[in-house]
Amino acid sequence: MRKTRWIGVLTFLALALLGLVLSGCGSVGERRSDAETAATGFERLLRAHDPAGLCQALAPETRGELEESEKESCDQAITSQDLPLGGTPHHVDVYGRQARVVLDADTLFLSLFPDGWKVVAAGCTPQPGRPYQCTIKGG
Repeated sequence: MRKTRWIGVLTFLALALLGLVLSGCGSVGERRSDAETAATGFERLLRAHDPAGLCQALAPETRGELEESEKESCDQAITSQDLPLGGTPHHVDVYGRQARVVLDADTLFLSLFPDGWKVVAAGCTPQPGRPYQCTIKGG
């Protein structure tokens, strides 16, 4: 009887923990909406010519890769990039903590971090039969 009780308690705890983990991730619809909001925020910063804001919107690894490849601070490096104004989002795909937001003239790739969605690649164009070609991307 004791063994059965422990199995029941452990099962309950495992299910409760799983519920907490899943509720912390949000629904696919919420993550899709949040990723789209982050992408449109990035576009707004791009239109406003706000290099500091754009750098804050980048994922840490992407920001580091940009600084390393350009040999200057992100604020300076991002202004020399030929990023298109993407326009309106048309499609958002979310896969766990990763997202792809397809805009009129750009595709952004994002990842979910503790402080929200961050851009991991921007200025991306599809290459038939190959991966996207991106102006800015993390290593």
